[in-house]
Amino acid sequence: MRDKKTVSFFLFIILVFSIATIGNRFTASSLTDWYAVLKKPSWNPPSYVFGPVWTILYLMIAVSGWRIYLSLKKGKEKAFMFYSIQLLANFLWPFFFFYLQSPLLALVDIIVLLIFLACNIKAFYELDKLSGLLLFPYFVWTFFATMLNAAIWCLN
Repeated sequence: MRDKKTVSFFLFIILVFSIATIGNRFTASSLTDWYAVLKKPSWNPPSYVFGPVWTILYLMIAVSGWRIYLSLKKGKEKAFMFYSIQLLANFLWPFFFFYLQSPLLALVDIIVLLIFLACNIKAFYELDKLSGLLLFPYFVWTFFATMLNAAIWCLN
């Protein structure tokens, strides 16, 4: 049982951080040219904030999913459907925003992400309170990112 816990923990870490790594590749393609010249709101955080924040959030996302995976409670399938959809939307956001350079498509995507993340939090919380709570900072940051995305779309 201990080996299953260890292997599954690392698989969740690999899954979630793979999404981050691929997203970073989409981001890098436009960060220094296209994104640099966009009009941004005065409350746009400095670039160096995003890396550490997302690293912590991705770790929390992985631990949350892993805890549900280990849970013996019924309802995991529905909870993991929400988890998978919000991860997919998270994966697509940098593609839409940075690679396609479309703040509008990214805004639609991040709104979908927020909806499924809220469903994910509720489903995880019902199975394991800590797993649901671990996703709450991700929701708050994503809500902030949604407002930032909307502001950039409006300003440009």
